[in-house]
Amino acid sequence: MLSRKTKHTLLKIVSMFSVVRGYNIPIIVLAQYLSAIFILAPENKRALEVLLDFNLFIIVLVSSLTIASGYIINNFYDSKKDLINRPNKSQLDRLVSQKTKLQVYFSVNFIVFLLAFFVSLRAVLFFSAYIFLIWFYSHKLKKITVIGNLTAAFLAVLPFFAILLYYKNLYPQIFAHATFLFLLILIREMIKDLENLKGDIANDYQTIPVLYGETFAKKIITLLTFSTIVPIYYLVEVFEVGYMDIYFYISMIVLIFFLQKLWQSATKPDYLKLHNILKFLVVSGVFCIVLINPSVLIHGKKIVETMVR
Repeated sequence: MLSRKTKHTLLKIVSMFSVVRGYNIPIIVLAQYLSAIFILAPENKRALEVLLDFNLFIIVLVSSLTIASGYIINNFYDSKKDLINRPNKSQLDRLVSQKTKLQVYFSVNFIVFLLAFFVSLRAVLFFSAYIFLIWFYSHKLKKITVIGNLTAAFLAVLPFFAILLYYKNLYPQIFAHATFLFLLILIREMIKDLENLKGDIANDYQTIPVLYGETFAKKIITLLTFSTIVPIYYLVEVFEVGYMDIYFYISMIVLIFFLQKLWQSATKPDYLKLHNILKFLVVSGVFCIVLINPSVLIHGKKIVETMVR
C-alpha cells in the first residue's frame, strides 16, 4: 500500500500535469516535427536527418516548455473563472498552490532561456518575446473583446514560426496552412467563449457573447467558418499537398456539419461538443501532414511540393 505522503505527492503530480495540460504537449511536438519533415525542412533532407537535428530538437523542446509555462500562468489568472466553468478540473488543479505554480512557471521559463542559447541569440529573443506575449495575453489581453481571441489563435500558431525561422524557407503554401490552422483555432476560441459564458460574465471578461449576445457570436463564427474556404482552395487547387487534399475535403464536410450544429446549440454541453469537433479537426490535421508526400520519409522532400499545379 502507498503511504499517505506518497499518495499526496502523486496527486500533486497529476494536478500539475492537468495544469500544464500534459496531454496536449505530445500533439504539439508531433505537429512541429511533421511540419518540419513535410513542409518546412529544405529540399532533399530526409526524415531521419530532421529527427536527428540537435538544434531542431532544442527548438521543439523549448517550444513545449514555453507552452507548458503558458498553461501554468493562464491557469493562475483564470483560477476564479475556472471554478465556475470547469469545477471538476479546477478542484484537481487547486491541489497545487498558486505559489507553487508561480515557482514552476519562473523555473520553466529560466530553463527555456538557457536552452535557447544552444540554438542562437535569435532563438533567445524569439522565445523571450513568446513568453512575454503569453503572460501579457493571460494577464490583460484575454479580457479584451476580439483582441483576446486573435491573440490566443496567434500564440497557438507561433511555435511553428520558430521552425520556419530556423529553416528560413518561405514557401507560399506554408502561409496557407498557417491561415487555415489560425482560423480553426480562432473559431475554437469563439466557441470557448460561448462555452464559458457564465464564468466570463462573473469575472468581467469582455468577450463577444458577453457584450453582444450568443446570436451575434454565432454569426461571427459562421463568417469565420466560411472564410476557411479561401486557404482550403489555395491548398487544394493551387499548391501541391499530395493526398492531404482528402483531409481538406473532409474538413469542409465536417465544418458544414459544425455550422448546422452551431445554430442548434444553446447549452454548455452543446458548445463542448462543437469544441471537440474543432479539436478533432486540428489533431487529425497533424497526422494527415504525412499525406502530403509519404516518400519524404525515405527520399527527402521534392521540389514539386512548392510548385503550382
